[in-house]
Amino acid sequence: MPIPRVLRPRPTVRWRLTLLYTVMFVLCAAAVLAITYDLFANFAYTPPKPGFLPGGGPVSPTSVKVATAMSVQRSIGLHRLQIYSGIALAIMALVSGVLGWVVAGRVLAPLRTITATAERISATDLHERIAMTGPHDELRVLADTIDRLLERLEAAFEAQRRFVANASHELRTPLAMMRTTLDVAIAKPGGVPVQTRELDRELRVDLDHADRLLESFLTLARAHNGRLDEQGAVALEPLITTALTARAGQIAAQQLNVETRLRPVEVAGSSTLLGRMIDNVIENAVRHNQPGGSIELALEAVGGQEARITIDSSGPMLDHDAVAQLAQPFKRLRRDRTGSQNGHGLGLSIVAAVAAAHDGRLELHARDEGGLRVRITLPAAIPQRGEGVR
Repeated sequence: MPIPRVLRPRPTVRWRLTLLYTVMFVLCAAAVLAITYDLFANFAYTPPKPGFLPGGGPVSPTSVKVATAMSVQRSIGLHRLQIYSGIALAIMALVSGVLGWVVAGRVLAPLRTITATAERISATDLHERIAMTGPHDELRVLADTIDRLLERLEAAFEAQRRFVANASHELRTPLAMMRTTLDVAIAKPGGVPVQTRELDRELRVDLDHADRLLESFLTLARAHNGRLDEQGAVALEPLITTALTARAGQIAAQQLNVETRLRPVEVAGSSTLLGRMIDNVIENAVRHNQPGGSIELALEAVGGQEARITIDSSGPMLDHDAVAQLAQPFKRLRRDRTGSQNGHGLGLSIVAAVAAAHDGRLELHARDEGGLRVRITLPAAIPQRGEGVR
């Protein structure tokens, strides 16, 4: 009968070290007891055989009885020695298991410290270091190696963020000059041909798209930076209402049915980034919906400790395995989700980055009936009582 999984210990390094220490100690103790038994049986307690007395003296019935009694007593003593040795070995096996667990914990304590610190650094930012002290042993070398790796990673990420931010800022200047050139060309006295006005309209659409793309780059760089310039309690309900109102025209044009279930929940963070996050996720639900489709939006407190935003939008059938890739920059699933004027592939990646910057998470799921479910979970600024769901 197999052992239930709940009764089997997790195969950690500490368990393996404890088992190794216990086995080694039990083997050594068993060897010591075996040697002791052999020495005692062969040298320390050897009564004369019946019929043979030391010194070659005469054999008498009494001496035979004495020798027989001594042999019986020797057998009983050796048997008791075996039993007592087995009991002692069992007790010491239990004691060695406990001591092995304690010793293994002390040996692995620095490694647990390194692991916990590395997890905390990867979950927050790359500015902290392990900075392990103590003797320059293998664990210290490991911690120093991880610190150097974190330094290289931080430098690489900072260089990437600076490049994105600087490139976005620098590109604003030529875009502004292009707009100025168009303004001058259209404002010429005497009017301009119809073809020129049509070209002006198309160019301005492209320039607006480039502006939105640059703004998305800047927002993504700020969110990836993880250090929020503004911190405070932000109410999510007004942000959702504002985003829906801003797209009322698109919703009406597509004849979308929008249902909302909003509860007042506040989170700690940047109102600018959170507003952009909500605006992006609602824009995605509207842009990639189908005519006459639906959007269901819910805001609720979960367990009194978290705020959850759930948006279910109708649409075509999506691949369950590929949906998670939508949170990656410039990642799209279908040809109709691309197009030069129909999004730029950064919307949900910005949502994921902003959620991570606020210690939250983004979950994407393909709905069985078609469309996409977007779920954002953020830590609540103030624990809510009696409003959550389990």
